[in-house]
Amino acid sequence: MVSRVRVWLNRTYAENVFFMDQLRRNPSDRAVEIHATHGDPDSPVLAAADTAELEPEGLSPAGYVEYALAQCARRGIDVFVPRLHQSAVVAHRAEFEAAGTAVLAPPPEAVAVFHDKVIAYEAVQAIGVPVPPWYRVRSENELVGAVEELEAGGHKACFKPASGAGGVGFRVITRSPFSLSQLDGFPSPYVPLDLVLEALRQAEGPVDWLVMPRLEQPEVSVDCLTGPDNRVRMAVGRTKNGRRRGFTLHEQWLDPARRIAESFGLHYLSNIQFRMFGDRPVLMDVNTRPAGGLHQLSLCGINAPWAAVQLALGEDPGEVVPPFLGQDYAVVSGPRPLRPVTLPQQRAEDAEPLPPVPVDSFGAAPQAAVGALPL
Repeated sequence: MVSRVRVWLNRTYAENVFFMDQLRRNPSDRAVEIHATHGDPDSPVLAAADTAELEPEGLSPAGYVEYALAQCARRGIDVFVPRLHQSAVVAHRAEFEAAGTAVLAPPPEAVAVFHDKVIAYEAVQAIGVPVPPWYRVRSENELVGAVEELEAGGHKACFKPASGAGGVGFRVITRSPFSLSQLDGFPSPYVPLDLVLEALRQAEGPVDWLVMPRLEQPEVSVDCLTGPDNRVRMAVGRTKNGRRRGFTLHEQWLDPARRIAESFGLHYLSNIQFRMFGDRPVLMDVNTRPAGGLHQLSLCGINAPWAAVQLALGEDPGEVVPPFLGQDYAVVSGPRPLRPVTLPQQRAEDAEPLPPVPVDSFGAAPQAAVGALPL
């Protein structure tokens, strides 16, 4: 009898409820039990897990590693998918392996390269992957100089933190004065330059921003699965153009993504994002973790989370190629159950189960269940 697989996701994005769904509906028909921890008792990932706990607050990275090692030993974790304190966790991979836990994340060297966007841009340029013009800015004068240079070239300037995940801190600079028009409708990423400069003057210390031209659509996020041998097993692009989403296997996106994943050893799941600068794709960002939208590949008949767990367990899934490309779709929100207020709580064997998610003939959730509807 094949033993169950015990997977732990630490403080992760709400969208990873779908990652968990796919692990349970794996094509190997392997029993999977999922442990989840989070700082927010109302995170839906806690409700989606078989066992769940609140994480302690205020731990240093080293303290968190101690906590994580104890969790793995106590819970019998086979595969740990770290998001919070990923850098610290991967630096102690040998200790997790000694405890019988595989860490589903790249090696520390790769995580370090892509933690800082400036280091990342310099590194990928060295292997021939195009990047947009960029300026590292820490002061008012540096910001003005970068903005003026970009505007002289006919570009809109934008900025974001030199380190950070997702679109947190992203803003587009405008010369228009602040007015009621910016208080009408939904919040906008546009911010007047004079307000940014005033905020910098009043700041207690320097900022660390990357200033660059605003890049054009489409945005293409390439989800990669790479083995510990640095060989890419899967590369599929997810396109974003306004509300419309879709899929692509065009080499103008996949080739540079494979080159990055293989050159820097982005083991297991990574997400490499591109946008257009003029008439060519350029790198926008690299995430050394599974993307929140990874589950959308189920619309192409792929169960990427399970293939990654197989790799982590030493079971090579081989080349993961979509049997078809799903139709264009839009992402919509939907309800998910939450845990009762009191935690920790374990799902008892005789407890009333959460409503099952129906599956189609490919072992994928229907489009509404994965948060995607066809266009």
